[in-house]
Amino acid sequence: MNCRTFVIVFVLLFSCFGYSQNKQLLYGFAEMPNTLLSNPGAETNFKFHAGIPGLSGLSFNIGSSEATIADLFLNDKIDFTTKFKNLLGKLTERDFVDFNTKIEILNGGFRLNKKMYVSFGLYQEIDFIGYFPDDIVNSLYYGNGNNVYKTIHFSEIKYKGDALGVLHAGVSYKVNKKLNIGGRFKLYSGSLHLSSNNNSGTITTVNGDTNIYKQYLSNLNLNFYSSGLLDEDNNVNIDATETIGNFFLSKNIGVGIDVGFTYHYTPQIEFTGSVLDIGFVSYTKNINNISIIGSHQFDGVEVLFDETNTDYWSPINKDYLEELYNEAKANVPSETNTNSFVSWRPIKFNGAVKYSYGRARSIKECYDETYKEYYSNSVGVQLYAITRPLSTQVAATLFFEKSISEKFHAKLTYTANDYSMSNIGVGVSTQVGIFHMYGLVDNIFNMTNLAKAKSASVQFGFNLIFD
Repeated sequence: MNCRTFVIVFVLLFSCFGYSQNKQLLYGFAEMPNTLLSNPGAETNFKFHAGIPGLSGLSFNIGSSEATIADLFLNDKIDFTTKFKNLLGKLTERDFVDFNTKIEILNGGFRLNKKMYVSFGLYQEIDFIGYFPDDIVNSLYYGNGNNVYKTIHFSEIKYKGDALGVLHAGVSYKVNKKLNIGGRFKLYSGSLHLSSNNNSGTITTVNGDTNIYKQYLSNLNLNFYSSGLLDEDNNVNIDATETIGNFFLSKNIGVGIDVGFTYHYTPQIEFTGSVLDIGFVSYTKNINNISIIGSHQFDGVEVLFDETNTDYWSPINKDYLEELYNEAKANVPSETNTNSFVSWRPIKFNGAVKYSYGRARSIKECYDETYKEYYSNSVGVQLYAITRPLSTQVAATLFFEKSISEKFHAKLTYTANDYSMSNIGVGVSTQVGIFHMYGLVDNIFNMTNLAKAKSASVQFGFNLIFD
């Protein structure tokens, strides 16, 4: 495998595997404290809770919009080059790298009065999306010969990533027997950032007179933003100690809010919804931005090969490459700056309707001296959406919940999203005394062979709940 192929394989693997933010198993499940982060208007039936530090909520999700590891590395007697070309041909500019991780460092809450439950905490989040630059990658792999008179658009360059700490506090308020609303305030502490979007400009290759090809770079307007990633020489330089510290106390500060509700249309029909991360981070420190603006004609590299010389690349000497670089830089100047910028958070939307049946008994809720109808089964549908640079991503989920007892619940989901149209998930939530734990596994039928899986997800957490 040559260097060029290795680089593109690296990009492809990242394009194949990413993390998903959709918490379809966690949303609205079993009235446990962790659901408050996906819907601040969720109902609670306990006096107070405390998450186990660092273990209250963790999620690991990996998925593929098109390809799998097996597409490249399955031992099926097909040579790697053929597999690589087949995979390259499957991906388009709408395929993406998408990952999100969240670790709840602190999580707690308490009942303030009969109608109000207060929750608070601190979590770390990493969120990144990068779209596959179809024309650019194909041009790199196959060379200019396959792209003569074809215009390649730099608008395909789209990516955005944030690593940040989130300090939050929220309130869930019982308006009446039917309606529960909630809100959450968030203070963001930005640690790392990189983004590039709304780029423009093209490159076109044509047959030249003296050299083999000519390239025309036209109307370039490329902008790359970063914080905490690059040093003064534009080299990647991440200080681990500083990065971790900025999760908790950074000078890159932002604010945001979550809102949500739970509405009982009837005792058996329930509507829920939430909008999360309406907010931004203002990056003012450790900034290194790059912009490229202009047009340029590039005549390519004319190399005369000497059949008696085995060092084929010797004609391309250092001085000649520097000359080409300086020519391009003079005609298409790039500038660096430390200007502050704002990164808007990706807004998430959740909504669900649930029908409950199979009533077993009524449960007295000591905090408001009322009785709640207890149903052993429920079915429903959930919708999820997230704003992204190219388009809004959407997922739809059908679910079935089974309450084995008051303290033991199970959930089964079927989800259709960008990764798969047949994603089956299973989750359980149980409480023994004050100790609560939950575990959620998505795309469960492919967990035994992750190489062929387009998506997989594992979420779990441990809490102390005091009724």
